[in-house]
Amino acid sequence: MTDETVPSEIPTPRMLSWARNSTVYRLERRMMTEKQLFDAITRKAKEKFEDISAAQLNAVADFAVKFASDNKVLDDRAYAEISTRSAVRGGKSKRAIAQKLAAKGVSSDKVEAALEEADDLYAAAIFARKRAFGPFRRVELDEKRKAKELSAFARNGFSFDIGRKVFDMSFEDAEEVILAGRR
Repeated sequence: MTDETVPSEIPTPRMLSWARNSTVYRLERRMMTEKQLFDAITRKAKEKFEDISAAQLNAVADFAVKFASDNKVLDDRAYAEISTRSAVRGGKSKRAIAQKLAAKGVSSDKVEAALEEADDLYAAAIFARKRAFGPFRRVELDEKRKAKELSAFARNGFSFDIGRKVFDMSFEDAEEVILAGRR
């Protein structure tokens, strides 16, 4: 066997240049976690370089993540904080946010730190307003409707206490919670 037929464990300069350019391209378009960038670079490198070895694949993806981190455009902590604020404003519970961030590869300590500022009561009030539940209801309340609304809070990760509290609020109280949460 010659050296040319044995796959190298060191990525070629062309591979590293492609990884750098691909990283810039991806991160210009949207924020990503380290895991998302690693997976995207790995997936695309397999398509781009037919004879790439597993060791080269890992090295190229690691290079891309390190390049982005060194240039301060990849930060899982900032990603978790921004995603959490956005999700709370969208009416998502802490539990739902934590699950989504974990699925994206954010470490649990960074998720916990991001969720410290999150307010489930505010998020539940936003959720109720979006779905016209509780104080925002436009139809008569019957037992079927009550069960539907309370179970929707639970399915979306809110505790029974939070769901019940928002469900029983007056319109004015709910609006006050929403206005207080925006500050």
